[in-house]
Amino acid sequence: MNLPPKVTDRAFARLAEIGAASQGQALRVAVEGGGCSGFQYEIKLDSQAEDDMVLEGQGEKVLVDSVSLPFLSNAVIDFTEELIGARFVIENPNATSSCGCGTSFSM
Repeated sequence: MNLPPKVTDRAFARLAEIGAASQGQALRVAVEGGGCSGFQYEIKLDSQAEDDMVLEGQGEKVLVDSVSLPFLSNAVIDFTEELIGARFVIENPNATSSCGCGTSFSM
């Protein structure tokens, strides 16, 4: 069963911190072919498109296009701060393997 992805409060808080909504932008999370494991995530600030699923919280939005949605079923979109840097991350239960960079996966 395809469940929509979830966005953590920490991810929404980071979007609010950078002022995405005030700039007319939202966080787009997409899945594309490529990367070292077959698929890769594209995470960027973007404008809403007609076929996007919109996830909202704290006055901010996360967008997922209809093609990427099945790949992100029940995934968790989070923001993490580590010694090596801060970034948005995807915890995807559909991925059978992923590479060390964390942006590429296979199903």
